[in-house]
Amino acid sequence: MEKITVPDIAELKNNGRKIVMLTAYDYPFAKIIDDAGVDIILVGDSLGNVVLGYENTLPVSMAEMLHHFKAVKRGVNRALLVADFPLSGFRDGFANVKKLVKAGAEAVKIEGIRHLPLIKQCIKAGIPVMGHIGFTPQDIQKFGGARMQGKTPAEVKCLIKEAKLLEKTGVFALVVELTSPEATRQVTEAVSIPTISCGAGPYANGQVLVLYDLIGLTQGKIPSFAKQLINLSTLTKGAVQQYVQEVKK
Repeated sequence: MEKITVPDIAELKNNGRKIVMLTAYDYPFAKIIDDAGVDIILVGDSLGNVVLGYENTLPVSMAEMLHHFKAVKRGVNRALLVADFPLSGFRDGFANVKKLVKAGAEAVKIEGIRHLPLIKQCIKAGIPVMGHIGFTPQDIQKFGGARMQGKTPAEVKCLIKEAKLLEKTGVFALVVELTSPEATRQVTEAVSIPTISCGAGPYANGQVLVLYDLIGLTQGKIPSFAKQLINLSTLTKGAVQQYVQEVKK
């Protein structure tokens, strides 16, 4: 299989083929999902919730992102590899972006439009940027929790405005998170770049899920929109219990 690049993602939208995106946080799972044929692998700052046991993504450090990114990079040969830019990275913004690129990031995902100067700086330097609108987890305190966006005409209008601004700035794709399906549809129709739904309904050009939600490894609350295809927590617990009994005997 040929290596997927940023232009390939735009071509998928033009061809009408849905874009498949998953998160990964370590080498084994990165290799598995890369071999399985996903288009984009995101090393998400969601590693704070699902791997490191934090309450949300806010405490994730640049050191933690780099550590996990480098592990994932070793397992990816085909998919487009995108690094989430953590909240802690903005203090030394562009310098930290360059650290991720040096580690092998083929693009960075930056949440919201409040960091537009950094997005512009990256694009000017030739670093592809994936935008992120709707519910942005790094603003969870402002939202008061994971709240659906785009429920009113005014909110939809605002989302479309943000999407067009990011498109004009030069982002190559947009994650649209936790917006109403109708809002997602209108955003997707309003821009020429691909949109990728994260709990935002079926009307985007692709879908993204947290891998641990998909395979049943998330500990604690799982988003209502997350589709679970297997429960590895139950299977793993059963295997360990069997091992415990065998050793005791």
